[in-house]
Amino acid sequence: MKTLYSTKATVTGGRAGSVSLSDNDLTINMVPPGSGKSGNNPEQLFAMGYSACFDGALGVVKQMEKAKFDSTTSIEVDLLQGDGHDYKLAAKIHVVGENTELSADEFQQLVEKAHQVCPYSKATRGNIDVEVTSEVK
Repeated sequence: MKTLYSTKATVTGGRAGSVSLSDNDLTINMVPPGSGKSGNNPEQLFAMGYSACFDGALGVVKQMEKAKFDSTTSIEVDLLQGDGHDYKLAAKIHVVGENTELSADEFQQLVEKAHQVCPYSKATRGNIDVEVTSEVK
């Protein structure tokens, strides 16, 4: 495969430090989830990246299928803890379709196709529980 883009993030201090990008001036203050401190946590950043990637993949599917709709993609990311230090992620993807003549079932089929196309979905497949739902307004 051909590399289309590459970036590098560097963190100091883990969940209570800061992270920056090598190709941008973005620096984010990292804080543990639920700490009440000002900043962001990895789960928030993952949810943002995944939702942007997924909605982009849905745009690719829309072109392939010559469908017409507007979409808004929301992804909820859960950090789960089992016994001791047994942590894992789960995600709930919800896509709202508007300005379309597609039925709810037809739209869900396109959303499922986007789940096959999205690089984040491919990376997480078999690694985290992902629920994919949609609705047409």
